[in-house]
Amino acid sequence: MTSIYRITFLFSGVLLFSAVTNVAHGQSIIKFWDKMQTIYQCGSKNRADEEVVVDMDGALLIDSDPFPYFGLVAFDVGGILRLALLLMVYPAAWFLRRFVSECTSIRVLVFATFVGVKVSDIASAAKAVLPKYYSEDLHPETWRVFSSCGKKCVVTMNPRIMVEPFLKGYLGVDMVLGVEISSWMGFATGFVDTRRRYGSSLVESLLAADIAIGCPGRDLPSMKMCKERYIVPYESKQAIRPVKHEDLPKAVIFHDGRLARKPTPLAALLILLWFPIGLLLSVVRVLVGSFGSVLSFYYTIQLLGCRIKVKGTPLSKIQNSQRSGTLYVCSHKTVIDPLFIATVFKTPRTAAVSYSVSRITEFLAPMRNIRLTRDRAKDGKLVKDALREGWNLVLCPEGTTCREPYLLRFSPLFAELSDHIVPVGLSINTGMFYGSSVRGYKWLDPFFFFMNPLPEYEVTVLDELPAHQTCRAGKSSIHVANHVQELIGAALKFKCTNLTRKDKYRMLAGTDGVVGQKPAGVSLTG
Repeated sequence: MTSIYRITFLFSGVLLFSAVTNVAHGQSIIKFWDKMQTIYQCGSKNRADEEVVVDMDGALLIDSDPFPYFGLVAFDVGGILRLALLLMVYPAAWFLRRFVSECTSIRVLVFATFVGVKVSDIASAAKAVLPKYYSEDLHPETWRVFSSCGKKCVVTMNPRIMVEPFLKGYLGVDMVLGVEISSWMGFATGFVDTRRRYGSSLVESLLAADIAIGCPGRDLPSMKMCKERYIVPYESKQAIRPVKHEDLPKAVIFHDGRLARKPTPLAALLILLWFPIGLLLSVVRVLVGSFGSVLSFYYTIQLLGCRIKVKGTPLSKIQNSQRSGTLYVCSHKTVIDPLFIATVFKTPRTAAVSYSVSRITEFLAPMRNIRLTRDRAKDGKLVKDALREGWNLVLCPEGTTCREPYLLRFSPLFAELSDHIVPVGLSINTGMFYGSSVRGYKWLDPFFFFMNPLPEYEVTVLDELPAHQTCRAGKSSIHVANHVQELIGAALKFKCTNLTRKDKYRMLAGTDGVVGQKPAGVSLTG
């Protein structure tokens, strides 16, 4: 017992000494920062030939807490158990950050998030998941100065592998100096690679920089080397409006990952508590949809908490003018779009037209699915035969889902197959989990959508396309497809783009979106 007391006493003494030392050191740093001008006093004109160095944590980003970004990666690479592990170590990381050092705190988060994970999976998550959330947290005043400079360097205490895809891919940063992670045989060890330090590179960058931007209290005394030095003062996060998406050099249109919100420590705790409840509720909702009828689904699913809103043209008007073989052409949000279209229109002979639906999802679906082959002639014949048989078809010409308020380019094939076209705009509200995925398992998509506490589908029905706007009137299929895209975009207030399925999959997964194709070094299904 005596030895235990001695060890405890010694450990407490070390912590106390570290805290006192850091407080004393911090006071000297604060005195240094007190002499600095704030970012509001920095001009942004005629800076095109100058170089800027900015501290990402607390200066470029509004929120200096790194936990949410580690949480996003943890859930993406390891699911709910990895997120639970990260949340368990968070109190220790918070204590170390507050009383010992931020560097030590980051190492704790790195270990909990990365240990045993493939480095390629970490890189994939950083490229596909994190840019959306980083782009929503940029400090407007820092960005005003940062974007005006010709050469940009960012310094961060977070792993470089996490931040570099966003900084270089979306902000045009020239150099990123961050922590390097250690790996063995392609797997992260959870430790920081101390052999690869950026000390000399940082000094060189600071010597060449015209402007340095940091946050008060951060130990970057080498910023004294820069010609101009500014700090971003601490302010209430609610009082700062992040940079608008349209003001960024490149908008984040495509992103992946299952979490629909940034997992702050409190939000992560709520996700952990809700997960088993949500999983059970999801199974019940899926089974109700699978074994019930399409016509009864409208009422039963709403009794289970899934809301359906119908807007636009009254359904009676569409149904009165409806003929056999109508195409419901809709924007694409989840794999279960056709089910909601069929249940809203209350048309029993409705089938889905799809390409890459998993066999499990197809088995659970309570409606017919026409599987396309990517062969234009064969696909056209399949759809025309179904229309002649009197089937109403739900078709998503985008070919893939898009989470942001954008519409991808519409494939013109549908315009050649029928003159009875009803455009339908779809938008969803999830709140906790996304019901779509690029790099994950497709058959889990409906389960994740129904795991949300109160998921919502909003169906905006538009008028049937007039005869003079169809191919029968001599319009080209491309013209018709573009016109339908514009109609749906205007109704949903979405921006129309020329981006395609290939663009999305090349950006997020490194493939062309072909089923079964895998990029080199990535283990998840594409």
